[in-house]
Amino acid sequence: MLISPELAGAINAQIGREFGAQMQYLSIAAHFNQRHLTLLSKLFLEQADEEKAHALKFVQYLLDTQGELRIPAIEAPQPTFANAEAAAQAALKWETDVTGQITALMNLAVAQQDYLAQGFLQWYIDEQLEEVLKMSRLLDVIRRSGEKNLLMVEAYLVHLEEAG
Repeated sequence: MLISPELAGAINAQIGREFGAQMQYLSIAAHFNQRHLTLLSKLFLEQADEEKAHALKFVQYLLDTQGELRIPAIEAPQPTFANAEAAAQAALKWETDVTGQITALMNLAVAQQDYLAQGFLQWYIDEQLEEVLKMSRLLDVIRRSGEKNLLMVEAYLVHLEEAG
């Protein structure tokens, strides 16, 4: 076995959280879809796909290192949001929380001198900077636009697509 049972258990917990994030992002996408904000909905649908990919990357790592795969129960996502700001705030909170979770996984890998896991987890650490910045900027734009001007946020997203 190339991974300790303790680290495998912590990664299994993270797999559950990543799948939970996928469900939460689907719920946020539905919030915007119901308000006919298609680009905001699309952004969160894509984010849901990304969270699923993150979970599956962890699954593959466990399989590759001969760790035991035990995906935990997934908590139901928050079904509704009071407004766009609350939805974006939930996304930013998730990304901030997951940054701490990935850091804890890295700390465990460092403590165990598991260099394979450290190399694997470094990708997630780098990814979290991007994710936190993306959600932080989106929340800022939503706050500046206000609930009545969410079409401006949609225009912002078009601008990002064109610049990207």
